[in-house]
Amino acid sequence: MNKARIAAAPSPAGLAFRLVFAAAAILLALLSLPQAGHAQGIVRGAQEGSYEGNRIAGPVGGAVGGVVGAGVGGAVGAVEGVLGIPHRHYRHRCHGYYDGYHRFHCYR
Repeated sequence: MNKARIAAAPSPAGLAFRLVFAAAAILLALLSLPQAGHAQGIVRGAQEGSYEGNRIAGPVGGAVGGVVGAGVGGAVGAVEGVLGIPHRHYRHRCHGYYDGYHRFHCYR
C-alpha cells in the first residue's frame, strides 16, 4: 500500500506577513541612519585638531591632531545627536572673573 503524500502549498497570509516584516525592518534601518547634521562634529573636530596640532608640533602634529580631533569630534557629535543634547556655548564678550556669588565681572 503506497500512501500518497500531499505537499502543502505556502499560504498567502504567511508570505504577506514576511513581506510586511521585511519592509518594517528596512524602514527602521533607514530611520536609524544619522542625518547629515550629525556628521558635523567629525569635520569640525578634524579641522580644529589639525590646526592646533600644526600650530604646536608642526606638520606631524597637524596630522595626528586631525585624526584625534576627528575621532573625538565624531564621538561627541554622535552622543549629543543620539541623546538630543543641544550644543551651547556660554561665552562672555569680555575678559573677566567670577566673584564669590558666581557673578561675572569684566575687566574692561
